[in-house]
Amino acid sequence: MQEDTTLYERNPKYIPRVAAVHDMCGYGKCSLTAAIPILSACGCDVCPVPTALFSAHTKFPVYTFHDTTDILSGYLDAWRKVNVELDGVYSGFLGSAEQVDIIKRLYREYPKALRLVDPVMGDGGQMYPTYSKEMCEAVKTLVDGADVLMPNLTEASILTGRDYPGQNLSDDEATDWVGALLDMGAKNVVLKGIDRGDGKLRNFVGSASAGASARVELAHDKLPYMIHGTGDAFASALCGAVMAGKSLGESAQVAGEFVRHAMESTRNQPDFEMRGVSFELNLGELTELVG
Repeated sequence: MQEDTTLYERNPKYIPRVAAVHDMCGYGKCSLTAAIPILSACGCDVCPVPTALFSAHTKFPVYTFHDTTDILSGYLDAWRKVNVELDGVYSGFLGSAEQVDIIKRLYREYPKALRLVDPVMGDGGQMYPTYSKEMCEAVKTLVDGADVLMPNLTEASILTGRDYPGQNLSDDEATDWVGALLDMGAKNVVLKGIDRGDGKLRNFVGSASAGASARVELAHDKLPYMIHGTGDAFASALCGAVMAGKSLGESAQVAGEFVRHAMESTRNQPDFEMRGVSFELNLGELTELVG
């Protein structure tokens, strides 16, 4: 993949509109509570499509969950009646398998919009508790034609039907996994969160046009603690940088550094490991990075 490959040509006087198809979490920064401010900091007009309502994210021992599937068809009907236009469709956590059809409806009605797919289904080798095999099978159908597919290794294993390999992939194994995802029809892939235990976290960026063997490795310093919501923050920053006109490789680099700096800010907050990534103090830095 060439470093100067861009997916969106940004007019500096125009504010692109991005539909963010994610859940809304009342407490614990993730999904729409990450996507809206982060994409906004990148100069995007964020149009939320709430797929579920949570009182708090699923790492908490108690939370409420409300599936919004029943309201979404009318929600998008109303958008069409007021002539909403979109430049990107960024999808993440879903409340039901039927919501994949909502995303595909957006693809049909906005054929020129970039398809930015974060297949949020699980982490650490485990599926999220509100997901089912049926939902995962439905999410698989979003891979073919995705302009950017952004799975972690758990999600990559679900999508490809392979066994979860753990976090430590060799260079050759990473190339193989990127190739398997590209073979499913994704135009570009960002494989997230490879951890070899050497103090670095790696993301691998590959494109169908150049082939998996030309994938790019991006490494970032790993901090000695984990925080919920970093995947959503990374994907949102990556999408924002893409919509700012950065190349995919540059966008992944920007997103990785933004998340690392936000994690450093988070460490100073009370209950930081459960609260979620506190990125507010770093949004200005993100705006400068994509400028």
